[in-house]
Amino acid sequence: MAANAIDQTRRMLSLVTYLRERPGAHVADVARAFGITEDELISDLDVLPMCGTSFRGGDLLDIDTDGDRIWWHNPDDVAEPLRLAADEATALLVAARAVATLPGLREGDRDALVRATAKLEAAAGEAAGASARLSVTFEAEGGVFAEVDRAISERRRLWVRYYSPARDELTEREVDPIRLFAVGHTYMEAWCRLSEARRTFRLDRVAEIRILDEAAAPPELELRDLSEGLVQPSADDPEVVVEVEPGGRWVAEYYPHDRAEELPGGGLRITLRTPDPASLRRLALRLGRDGRIVSPTGLADSARTAAAAALAAYEEA
Repeated sequence: MAANAIDQTRRMLSLVTYLRERPGAHVADVARAFGITEDELISDLDVLPMCGTSFRGGDLLDIDTDGDRIWWHNPDDVAEPLRLAADEATALLVAARAVATLPGLREGDRDALVRATAKLEAAAGEAAGASARLSVTFEAEGGVFAEVDRAISERRRLWVRYYSPARDELTEREVDPIRLFAVGHTYMEAWCRLSEARRTFRLDRVAEIRILDEAAAPPELELRDLSEGLVQPSADDPEVVVEVEPGGRWVAEYYPHDRAEELPGGGLRITLRTPDPASLRRLALRLGRDGRIVSPTGLADSARTAAAAALAAYEEA
C-alpha cells in the first residue's frame, strides 16, 4: 500500500540527513535502507530539488541522480541555521496552528506539532504576537483529506457519501483507501465495495466521510501510472463520436481522444473512448447548440431526451 502524505514527508526529511552523511550513495542502498522501492525513492528525489531554506526561494537543494548514485552538490550552502524573517515566522505559525486543528490528525503528530509551534513562538518574539491575530479555516476538503490520510495510515475502511456528476446523484458506499494523489484536484484511489472495483474519488465531491472499525483490505493492485493524466481510456472501452461547432472545439483539448477530424465551417468530428458512455450526456447538455453525440445511437437518443427535458423544465420555470 502506498505511503500517506505525512509518512512521505517524514521520510523525505530523514532522507536529507541521510544523503548529507553519505555522498554518492547508491540508489539501491538508499531504497533498501528506507524500505521503499527504487521508483519511490526517485519520486522523492524529484521533489527535493524544489525544497529550500526560505519561503522566498533561498538556496534550493541541488540533489540529482544518474540512476545509480545520488549526488548532493550544495550541502554546505543550506547547512547554516535557519533564520526566519518576520513574515516567514508569521506564516509558519498561522499554518501550524491551522493544521493542528485538522480532524483525523494522529494525536502523536498533533502533540509534536504543538510542541514545535511553542518553540517557534518563543524564537519568533514579536512576530508571534502578529500571528496570533490571524487564523485560517480549512474548507471541507481539508477535513476529508485528513480522514483519508488517517484511514490509510491505520489501514481502516471508510464510509463515504459521494456526489457523482455523471449521474447527478449522491451515493453511499464503503471503500478501502489505497492512496491520495493530486492531478489538478486531490483524489483518493480506493477499492470500492459497492462496485467491487478500483475507483477514483475527488475529495471536494465527498459530502460525508467516516472511518469504520473494519480493516481495509484492498486486493493487491498495480498502481496506475498517472504521468499521462488521470483519464486514460482503454482500447477496449466503447467508442463515442461527437460532432462540435467551432464553439465546442475545446472538447478536443479537454478529453483524450483517438481522432479529431476537421468539418466544414470550423467544427470537429471527435472520436473518443470511455468506460462509461452515459457520463457524456452531461457533456452534450453543456455543449448545447455547439455539439451533439452522433454515436452510439442509444447514447445520442438519451442525450436528446435529456436536453429536451432540461429545456422543458427551463420554460416552465
